[in-house]
Amino acid sequence: MDRQAMQERFGIIGTSAGMRQALDRVRLVAGTDITVLIQGESGVGKELFAQALHEMSRRRHKQMLVMNCGAMPEGLIESELFGNEKGAYTGAVERRQGYFEEADGSSIFLDEIGEMPLKAQVRLLRVLETGEFSRVGSSTLLRSDVRVIAATNKDLGKEVEAGRFREDLYYRLSTVLLHVPPLRDRREDILPIFDHFQHRFTQKYNSSAPRMDSSARDLLTRYRWPGNIRELRNVAEQTVVLLRGNDISEEDIRPYLRGVTAGGTGVGLVSIGSGSGSNDESAIARERELIYRILVELRVEVREMKEQIAQLVAASRNTGSTETKVVSDPSRLLAMRDQSQNHDDFIEEAPYEFASPSDSDEARNSELGPLISLDGDLPTLEYAERTLILTALKRFEGNRRQTAESLGISERTLYRKLKDIEATEKATA
Repeated sequence: MDRQAMQERFGIIGTSAGMRQALDRVRLVAGTDITVLIQGESGVGKELFAQALHEMSRRRHKQMLVMNCGAMPEGLIESELFGNEKGAYTGAVERRQGYFEEADGSSIFLDEIGEMPLKAQVRLLRVLETGEFSRVGSSTLLRSDVRVIAATNKDLGKEVEAGRFREDLYYRLSTVLLHVPPLRDRREDILPIFDHFQHRFTQKYNSSAPRMDSSARDLLTRYRWPGNIRELRNVAEQTVVLLRGNDISEEDIRPYLRGVTAGGTGVGLVSIGSGSGSNDESAIARERELIYRILVELRVEVREMKEQIAQLVAASRNTGSTETKVVSDPSRLLAMRDQSQNHDDFIEEAPYEFASPSDSDEARNSELGPLISLDGDLPTLEYAERTLILTALKRFEGNRRQTAESLGISERTLYRKLKDIEATEKATA
């Protein structure tokens, strides 16, 4: 099957160099049983490539099973993959097959493989190496002929360095790496994909496709599409449903692009025009313009924040209240609202004054050590997160619910992060 026929069959649109390279690699390895790791940002269409790998293989006569490792609870992922015996755990009222038994002779697509817990990674490595596994609660070895196709939007190399992903499993999964480029790296594909989605939605909603003028199409091309094809699809659907005019301009479509304001100052999302020159001097000038624009907008934002805090402190003093509260985390004082609301509603929480730190504050700050110190080298993000979690857990005497609430995260997220910390400490021990 040639490249064009494959694209038409699986709905993969694009003629850019990155897409051609990815499609050619699919054609090379689809007929084998080799393990493939698909890398790409969220929303680039990794599952389409997994489907193409399966449908072009000798296993195409059986359905490919798909499992999202990030959506599966940690305690159930092993049971889902390998099955379980009756009574193996609370709620296991019967014996059941897992994905590897059901997919015998077919393929399994493991999406978001970077979210798989370390314990399950050990079992997955064994079945990849030997084809053998056992159900949860059983010691009987079973065999299954399964091809594994995995996908991730993370850099698994960095996950290995952080101790969140097994190095041996990474090398076993990445026998063949397939990189799906983001939309911002293949701008020539944006308009054909957008037109494809518009045509599909006009048929779905029995309406006519609005005509995009040159300024609108130019904006679509310049936009960075942080949500990739998923975001492009949503914008196409909105234009079909919400924009009924015959001609759609740049100003009509701009509100539907996340991060692009009505004034067109979406920093980092809409690129600066390429200009007429193509030499190094013009490129440097454009970079300088972009850096200057970012600095100006940052200065404006900081100035506005200072003014809001000054107004807040003044309003608090005018109330005549003698009570002074300490704000240990000034970032919680302000809450950014939607741009459509008035700036009068910018301050969301009750006013506070900034008081000098008490003895308890100093003791609490000493717990965090270099995390809040302005002297010396800054800690890494991983170290700062670990220190903050352990300090909060110590403060609430191990109460995970109160710890999670104080950190503004869910208990499940806190549990997962604690497991990551524990795994990292074991790996470095």
